[in-house]
Amino acid sequence: MSSQLEIQPRELKFHVELNKQSRCTVSLSNRTDQFIAFKVKTTSPKKYCVRPNVGVIQPKGVHEFMVIMQAMKTAPADMTCKDKFLVQSTIVPEGTMEEHITSELFSKDGVRYVEDIKMRVNLVIPPLPSPEPSPINGTLKQVDEHVESKAVENEDLKPVKDAEVARIQDVKVEPIKQVKVEPIQPVDLSVQSVESEFKKEIQPITRNNEEPKVIESRSSMSEEEQRLFKDVEEMKSKLHELELKLSKAEATVSNLTEERRLVIQERESLKQEMAFLRKKKVERRVQDGFPLLFVCMVALISLIAGYGFHP
Repeated sequence: MSSQLEIQPRELKFHVELNKQSRCTVSLSNRTDQFIAFKVKTTSPKKYCVRPNVGVIQPKGVHEFMVIMQAMKTAPADMTCKDKFLVQSTIVPEGTMEEHITSELFSKDGVRYVEDIKMRVNLVIPPLPSPEPSPINGTLKQVDEHVESKAVENEDLKPVKDAEVARIQDVKVEPIKQVKVEPIQPVDLSVQSVESEFKKEIQPITRNNEEPKVIESRSSMSEEEQRLFKDVEEMKSKLHELELKLSKAEATVSNLTEERRLVIQERESLKQEMAFLRKKKVERRVQDGFPLLFVCMVALISLIAGYGFHP
């Protein structure tokens, strides 16, 4: 079965620029004579924004949607991107609006035909802007590379005024005798030489401008390091104090436990002494008194003796 939609482009290309969004427009063409509803999905919904992500395409009509990649804060380590997009499409009756499009409409339950088209993402580095040579009086003058490089080295790059251009035009260049004329090179090479010299002149300026920033960053880092060092020293002193207090508390607890153990031992010894004294007291009571049987025997013997001696 042929595809319902034609997608251009099939590969999304985004320019990688820090702190700047990148956009890519995709065109959907309806090849059928029926209304088609579509929905766009992605594997990284937090990284991309699709506007609109759903819609209805008329028969033989064209619909566009835009994919916006969020700004990157750091440069990617690898330019290969594994993110993918999926465009789902299905035939819908006439009069279907975007509000009627739901996720159940694209469910593959065997009743409705749903077409899936996958799209890849490609990260591209944007081309550097190259300076173009400006025409003078409608024509570009070719300059010898050797002479132009010397002029760039001897003189600073300054904007040319109209009066200076007029003076240059008024000057007549006389031919120099007995001089070997080298072949004139194209304008592009001369522009590259000027550009290289211009970059050489600009590089030290940018470095000089960056020096105060580096110094400021170093000073700020040194201040932060000093603050961190002070905080660490304070934390160390507090930890030392806490350790001393903890050691004192441990010594106090050990003394209290030792005193408690001694008190318990003294209590046990006192209990033993009390029990021993009670036993001795009972024994003394038994030894001091006479048993009742002994008293009775003595009384009986005394009675018998009394009757025997009585006349």
